[in-house]
Amino acid sequence: MAQCEVCGNEYDKAFSVTMSGGDSHTFDSFECAIHALAPVCEYCDVKVIGHGVEADGAFYCCAHCASMAGSKGVSDRA
Repeated sequence: MAQCEVCGNEYDKAFSVTMSGGDSHTFDSFECAIHALAPVCEYCDVKVIGHGVEADGAFYCCAHCASMAGSKGVSDRA
């Protein structure tokens, strides 16, 4: 059994996520994986679990938040 790095639960169905840089993380649920790995919107502080928007080197949950933060010419992906 593997142990979740977020909640510490030992679970026989835990899974690992390997990042592009090679770092590997072990979780017992998608909830814990999102908590640990999802970027946070620079404007409203929610976890970005969809496509989101990247502008000027920052992540936003949507084009509205990016524009409110001052980014120009951003749009949501459809």
